[in-house]
Amino acid sequence: MSRSYADMPLHYGQVPPWLYQRMSKLGVAIVEAIILEYGRGAVLQRLSDPFWFQALGCVLGMDWHSSGITTSVMGALKRSVNERSKDLGIYICGGKGKYSKETPSELLRIAERTGMNGDLLVRSSKLSAKVDNTAIQDGYQLYLHSFILSSDGDWAVVQQGMNGANGMARRYHWHSPTLSSFVEEPHTFIYGANQGQIINITDKQANATRSAILELTKENPEKLLPEIRKLVMPSHHDVKAKDVDIKRLGSILAVAYEKQHLDMESLLLLEGLGPRTLQSLVLVSEVIHGTPSRFDDPARFSFAHGGKDGHPFPVPTHVYDEAIKTLETGILRAKLGNTDKNEAIKSLSKAAQQLEKDFQPNNNFEQLIERERNDSWKYGGRTVFGKAKPPKPKPGDNQLQLF
Repeated sequence: MSRSYADMPLHYGQVPPWLYQRMSKLGVAIVEAIILEYGRGAVLQRLSDPFWFQALGCVLGMDWHSSGITTSVMGALKRSVNERSKDLGIYICGGKGKYSKETPSELLRIAERTGMNGDLLVRSSKLSAKVDNTAIQDGYQLYLHSFILSSDGDWAVVQQGMNGANGMARRYHWHSPTLSSFVEEPHTFIYGANQGQIINITDKQANATRSAILELTKENPEKLLPEIRKLVMPSHHDVKAKDVDIKRLGSILAVAYEKQHLDMESLLLLEGLGPRTLQSLVLVSEVIHGTPSRFDDPARFSFAHGGKDGHPFPVPTHVYDEAIKTLETGILRAKLGNTDKNEAIKSLSKAAQQLEKDFQPNNNFEQLIERERNDSWKYGGRTVFGKAKPPKPKPGDNQLQLF
């Protein structure tokens, strides 16, 4: 079930080429793995879920909480997915700023090649933008519009607006299978931080107003939809224990470092991978195979490949490359009829979930981050500020007990 909004601190800056290239490779590998296992519709369904989308951005190594996740993830996916649209059956149009205005022409070109109804797709793109920018006047002005289309005719929209007054960005998600009307409650749910009254003419209670002269009515979002799960990212840069489900994170580390609950066949198929790469792959596996309830703490996924700003730790490029290679190898083997490696990767998230049931974590969250930062140089750690360096030894340093 898709949620419509995610609120994040508004951040500026660019993704360095060394990270953007890796985001593109891992992103398209995750998309392809989802298609092989669950079909193209599952890709659109996941992209329409704000929690899953945030987790994807974290596992790709972006800043775990900022508005930059939206622009960088959609940009990286557009680059890599569109290169293989013919065999994947997924097309990504639009983007940030001037690229958003190219969405109609891109959709018409795709329609001409595939036989889909281009006019209808363009209409859907324009209406989704109009609704979030005009019909719902919540103080956020759209500056990014991405339209994701499958060859089956379904689509999803990921678009983002900014509010300069409060320094926040708001991301909007749409999913065509859940849409019955553009003008009456098109989102599955709507939630925004309660800042008084907002204008929303898509609410069902505004039917009489729409039928008259489309005068705008004011409604309180908390009264309209009290049961919505919300995603409001905090303003602090560092990842804190309160941002993460420690029990889930601990079970992931136990699988990676102790190989608990992994069967012998999976161990053999993943032979040669160190525990740090397994840690990344457990989280990548969950992004591919996890159910919606697993993504309510997206910050946890930043423990796969860190973040470009150094939070929770620098991006371990060597680990990142090994994770990409492992996933790509599994996909290639699956295409040739051998799914064993993909099943082994799938078993990682299953093992973590199984272990999680009775897992009792220690309170060593800060120690874990310190260890990751201290070891970062070993794994090719990088941030936008440069490459990680070995830490200066401290008297009395000892081995971190993870569990």
